[in-house]
Amino acid sequence: MSIPTKAFEGTYQGEQAVWLQAGPYEAAVLPNTGANLIAFRDTVKNYRFLHEPTLEEMESFKARPFIHGIPVLFPPNRYEDGKFPWNGKVYEFPVNEPSTGNHLHGFVHDIPWKVVSFTADERESRVTLELEVREGHFVYQYFPHDFTITLTYTLSLSGLHQHVMVRNDGKDTMPCLLAFHTSINAPFAPESQASDYTFKLTIGNRWELNDRMLPTGNYQPLTADEEKMKLGELSPFFASMDNHYTTEPQNGSNRMELTDNRTQVKLVYDVGTSYKQWMIWNNGAQPGFFCPEPQMNLVNAPHSHLPAERIGLMSLAPGEIWEESGRLYCMTK
Repeated sequence: MSIPTKAFEGTYQGEQAVWLQAGPYEAAVLPNTGANLIAFRDTVKNYRFLHEPTLEEMESFKARPFIHGIPVLFPPNRYEDGKFPWNGKVYEFPVNEPSTGNHLHGFVHDIPWKVVSFTADERESRVTLELEVREGHFVYQYFPHDFTITLTYTLSLSGLHQHVMVRNDGKDTMPCLLAFHTSINAPFAPESQASDYTFKLTIGNRWELNDRMLPTGNYQPLTADEEKMKLGELSPFFASMDNHYTTEPQNGSNRMELTDNRTQVKLVYDVGTSYKQWMIWNNGAQPGFFCPEPQMNLVNAPHSHLPAERIGLMSLAPGEIWEESGRLYCMTK
């Protein structure tokens, strides 16, 4: 079925953007701010699914772009004392979280990416962005490998599709650890309240974290409320969360579902089963938005003595590729 589609260069709050349109949907990505997919909207129903920065928030967003849109984290989350042991070497990352003495969230979320292409046909619109790291690149000083990350977003009547690919272009095996710090609005419908929303997350076990927010290697028992998280019977603001879980796919799917019980509309965030961990953060349980973050690896994974496969401590041989796809879409409850 043919639908109105468009892909074009424009601006978002004064910043360079590539916009996609397909039927009722539109989306915008910011190439110069880490290829952040900053907006995904239903323009007919006036739904805004992602937490977007206001014009007044743009400077703070560019300085710390973690809680708006879909930032790319590579390597994701925290590393003890900024140290990343790998293959007999220890990479030194800057300690950028003084409260814990850790490095946080990697190096690709706030730097320019290259726009490879943007196109549209009678069914969908799409944009592809690329980050190519070689010696002399800003990232190489901390992560000394030749590699390319390619990110493609496609918009259609089936919602927003995301495809990410990491390719090792060097001569040495490299670690491959990636996550998305996805910020979801609750409410996303203009007439709804946060109290209208319940959510579901395909969690397994909860990791115990120490006072530096680093895993101890042990699990904590799930609370009665956390058990409800598996069933979709819980407000995303039931308690303050900065929690780390293993994933436990249901019916072959690894996903978050957010239901607006007033409109009977469900937003599905299906992230793919390559992500073995979830982080979830809800800004101290303040209604408005929360972050279900699909993550390949355990926080601080290079320091763990647990099996690499269990904690998602993945590697890529020279020439090897890792890829995964996800989708944000709506359905009727």
